[in-house]
Amino acid sequence: MRQGLEQGLEQGLEQGLKQGLKQGLEQGLGQGLEQGKRNELNLIKRLLNRRLGEINPQLQNQIEELSFDQLEDLGEALLDFETEVDLTNWLNQLTDK
Repeated sequence: MRQGLEQGLEQGLEQGLKQGLKQGLEQGLGQGLEQGKRNELNLIKRLLNRRLGEINPQLQNQIEELSFDQLEDLGEALLDFETEVDLTNWLNQLTDK
């Protein structure tokens, strides 16, 4: 009986450890991805402000709602922008798709 108890305790501990590790990794990955998106967003906003001047708050809100992939696309597209109208048109074409 004692051996069965020890074996059950060991299995429970091992299972708990695996589950805790899995949850920790998932949480860490999620936080890392979120931090990466925030960093990408901050860089894009700085580049846009440098290229076009101060961006109006409505456009800033739209930019903040973009996915990580869309932010990467915007990072490339902004190199061709000359005015805020170019940014507006780029954002509008996303909603037209």
